[in-house]
Amino acid sequence: MSLMLVFALAACGSNNSSSSGNTSGGTEAASSTNTTEPVAAAPAENEEMTIKHQLGEATLKKNPAKVVVFDYGTLETLDKLGVEIAAVPQGNLPSHLEKYNDSKYTNAGTLFEPDFEKLNALKPDVIFISGRSSEAYEELNKIAPTIFMGVDTQNYMASFTENVKTMGELFGKEAEVEQELAAINDSVKAVNDLTSASGKKGLIILTTGGKVSAFGPGSRFGIIHDVLGVTPVDESIKVDTHGNSISFEFVAEKNPDYLFVVDRDAVVTEEGKQATSAKEIVENDLVKKTNAYKDGKIVYLDPSYWYLSGGGLISVPEMIKEVQEGIQ
Repeated sequence: MSLMLVFALAACGSNNSSSSGNTSGGTEAASSTNTTEPVAAAPAENEEMTIKHQLGEATLKKNPAKVVVFDYGTLETLDKLGVEIAAVPQGNLPSHLEKYNDSKYTNAGTLFEPDFEKLNALKPDVIFISGRSSEAYEELNKIAPTIFMGVDTQNYMASFTENVKTMGELFGKEAEVEQELAAINDSVKAVNDLTSASGKKGLIILTTGGKVSAFGPGSRFGIIHDVLGVTPVDESIKVDTHGNSISFEFVAEKNPDYLFVVDRDAVVTEEGKQATSAKEIVENDLVKKTNAYKDGKIVYLDPSYWYLSGGGLISVPEMIKEVQEGIQ
């Protein structure tokens, strides 16, 4: 009986050991599976993306945490997509981006003069710039991958679309981007249907300091002609950052059916000086002879969208809307 008891205990111990082994094996398998998934997912979380742009090439991890923006169009797009911003120039923000004046955002200097000391202390993961900050590109690129996101006015919609899709891919917002772009393309088509049926011509002017400049196709405001289909009243207007200086005799001679006006002084004024409104400057005796004035088709565009910003998911739909409402 003693021998039988010994054998019985040995068998029991053997079974417990086997059972314990199976449980341990099951736990290891489960543990291994749980550990493997994050390891497998890690490359996606740390996935790198290379972005080629006008000034060079940047390689960075997707979903960068500390984002610095020196382009208001890009700031609009990121705001619309719900991407958090770490720093932005706060000196002359457009009214529709006023929330970024809050102290929770680092003031990154100005569009033309970044605050390199603050940026070095911030240690950003990515910096977005456009034309106004392009001269600082090399210095900014030493701090963090710096990407030029300005819109190519010679190819506005393709450039704008590429920029927005880049943002979507970088921050995992592809679906949101596609939805926004689809709505914008529908709006563009609706305006083109109006302009192609009207057969009327338009002129774009900017007023500042009592002076007037004209802008045509391919210019910073050329979306009106190139994308929205408004026929230019003069095809010979040269592409220039500051437009072609003109007189009101020129406006009267060209006799536009639509006169689109950007009032720069409404958003950029010299300290201590009071600007004269574009309406006071434009609606003079010469302009009153034009079809645009007679038909009530002088369209005062919002300079926050057209001059300060532009090229973002907030401004572009508003710009299209303003033109559509102006020509109807």
